[in-house]
Amino acid sequence: MTLFAYIIEPPFNELAADGSLTGCDVEVARTVLRAAGLLPFQPVETTFAELLPGLAAGRWQMTTGLFVTEQRQRLVSFSRPIWALADGMLVARGNPLALDGYRSVALDPDCRLAVVRDQIQHRTAHEDFAIPAARIQLYDSYAEAAEAVSNGRADAYASVARAHTAFALQNPAARVQTVVVPAAEKPPAFGAFAFARNDGDLLQRVDAVLDRYLGSPEHRRMLGRFGFTDQEIDLVV
Repeated sequence: MTLFAYIIEPPFNELAADGSLTGCDVEVARTVLRAAGLLPFQPVETTFAELLPGLAAGRWQMTTGLFVTEQRQRLVSFSRPIWALADGMLVARGNPLALDGYRSVALDPDCRLAVVRDQIQHRTAHEDFAIPAARIQLYDSYAEAAEAVSNGRADAYASVARAHTAFALQNPAARVQTVVVPAAEKPPAFGAFAFARNDGDLLQRVDAVLDRYLGSPEHRRMLGRFGFTDQEIDLVV
């Protein structure tokens, strides 16, 4: 059995209308583990903060896609990249503060920014763009941060633009939209499945299948269901 840790964050991992788990990350993981002969596949829901500690403690063997950073590479091993994505700001419909990225948030002293605690966007906002900690609101999940924008407690939520687009489409009553952070401000970053550092055999078997699967017609059709374009897919092929 392969235990796969995930968080609810469409389109990467989400619950379908019938209650089943779907999303681009979980569907790629299912497909790859099946091809590698590593079934049964057992997904385990957790929080973002617990993904890597749980991996290190052996509570699961593999996690949903995470941005690859030097700090994380000191703790875990990563598969080959499975996506490359731009950051984005989730804002109220109409973008009342005319935000266009992190820099515009930093320059507006009244702008309140929501982030998920310890995600890359948290450090990007505070360390790279000097947004004061007093204006950064910390949340434990995508749903909580998105709700803060929807109900007016926050003016923007920094995360992955692809996730924001999926949320806005699935939740029209939230009256929100996505602002994509321009590549000149922060280029798209690569994400990959994470594994415990002592589990090299599992990583090698997953990578061997990913090498064949990524960019295949089956892979392109599947990611297309979740809004990915061929140009986005080509970044990791």
